[in-house]
Amino acid sequence: MVDYLIVGAGLAGIAFAETALQNGRSVVVFNDQSQNSSKVAGGLYNPVILKRYSKLQDAMEQVMYLQHFYGCIENQLGLGGKIVFNLPMLRKFFSIEEQNNWFAASDKPGLTPFLSTSLFTNAFNGITSPFNYGQVLHTGYVDTQLLTNAYAGYLAGLNAMRHETFSYDGMVINEDHVIYQDIEAKYVVFAEGFGIGVNPYFNYLPLNGTKGELLIIKAPGLDLDVILNTNVFILPLGNQLFKVGATYNWDDKTAVPTESGRAELIQGIGEILDCDFEVVDHLAGIRPTVRDRKPLLGKHPTHPRLHVLNGLGTRGVMLGPYVALKLFDYIERGDPLDPAIDIRRFSPV
Repeated sequence: MVDYLIVGAGLAGIAFAETALQNGRSVVVFNDQSQNSSKVAGGLYNPVILKRYSKLQDAMEQVMYLQHFYGCIENQLGLGGKIVFNLPMLRKFFSIEEQNNWFAASDKPGLTPFLSTSLFTNAFNGITSPFNYGQVLHTGYVDTQLLTNAYAGYLAGLNAMRHETFSYDGMVINEDHVIYQDIEAKYVVFAEGFGIGVNPYFNYLPLNGTKGELLIIKAPGLDLDVILNTNVFILPLGNQLFKVGATYNWDDKTAVPTESGRAELIQGIGEILDCDFEVVDHLAGIRPTVRDRKPLLGKHPTHPRLHVLNGLGTRGVMLGPYVALKLFDYIERGDPLDPAIDIRRFSPV
């Protein structure tokens, strides 16, 4: 018998699978690659919501834990490159007023550890910034494409990966285990992202989904070795390539790049750079977002062997490891979940 059958191998599924394996549990993961938001994600981790200058709940704990978590994955996969990159994040100021707002925010008790009180004055070729920058501390990014691809290979090597669509009708739910095909599992964890909409056990949860689009640009005249986050973010990838994102569309639920999304991003780039660039790729995906902006964790109200880990939204690389551990401890030890993330806050219709 396997301990966990996990449906989905994006950031949430990987986080739970790795958490279970680190704790000596066995897993089988199903993934049909129908959801691609993890692979096309920006992958940034940032403890501050810059639009509102507010700190995320448990931000420092999440940042510290992700370093350990992804570091363990780097070591066990033996990759030639890294997965997690600690990289400064800068906020470009467009006026004295924006500078003043930054310094006022940095005085807030919850934000003091994350917002530098010194102006960042370095000059970058390709960017004109007469008002300089503010620096967010404890930031960086995760190479989500390398992570998802390499971890799928790792699970395959453990004979723990099934590249096929999971059939909900194929489950036999018993009191003390679940049977699916040739697998007997103690628990099932659904980590399907936006695919939860077709899950008959958890589709009552208000996961709305938000479309996001990204560009990969080539800018030989841009000398940038930090993450720049203003109206769009610009992330250096090396070899004169940069990832730029992201758009937010609450109506379009297709993972198809659009001309309107491309135009919006190009406009944002033009407001920051004063050098030439060309678009070399255009990506899109549906983020698993919830109306109250909190993750979805917990067990099914009538089938206690079935659990869900979803709703990581725009902060999957930072939230994923942290909430996966919370769910694991909830299942294994009975540790209560924070009511703010427990799915019991939503009643089945």
